[in-house]
Amino acid sequence: MGTAADLFADTLAAAMDSAWWMIIAAYFIGCISPSSMLAKARGMDIREAGSGNAGTTNALRVMGKKAAVITLVVDIGKGAAAVGLGWVFGGKELAMICVAAVFIGHVWPVFYKFKGGKGVATLFGALTAMNWQLGLSALGIVVIGVVLSRRMSVGSVVAALLFPLLAWLLEPGFIFEGTIIAVLVIIKHRSNIGRLIRGEEPKIGEKEKRK
Repeated sequence: MGTAADLFADTLAAAMDSAWWMIIAAYFIGCISPSSMLAKARGMDIREAGSGNAGTTNALRVMGKKAAVITLVVDIGKGAAAVGLGWVFGGKELAMICVAAVFIGHVWPVFYKFKGGKGVATLFGALTAMNWQLGLSALGIVVIGVVLSRRMSVGSVVAALLFPLLAWLLEPGFIFEGTIIAVLVIIKHRSNIGRLIRGEEPKIGEKEKRK
């Protein structure tokens, strides 16, 4: 029989081999919320201001351009970092799983009572790190939707609707995870979709309409 130290080492090695630790790490990387941190430094809760969303668009409405840029850069960066680590420690298959893990961490962060952002910027960073063609293609659709509508929600929803097709064309092995993520993006935008239908969705730079 081995010593307790040997047993611990074997258990740790098995855990690392299974890569569960990297998936968990990707989730916690996703939980980092720059907009929440910036808002807290100003004595406010981003989830109680503007649209209540902890993302770039609401950061712009509530705190201005500088906070929005910081939020955007950090959210993209954390998605890319989580997937990059997945590549290093487990190859492409693990990287694909880390895309989902970091996205889920952003949308449902344990540090903020599972109330996070909608995950579009983080998802872009993660997808680009996994397959730059897929990431940039999705970004292109978002940009077109935003330019035509001046609403971030329109670009995000249209990109989510078309994402399974993009995955089929550019990364077939990611269709299952990609379709689930696309559905979650649409679900997270359900309030935006409702406001779009009612004609109440504000354009970029406008204040959230309150009744």
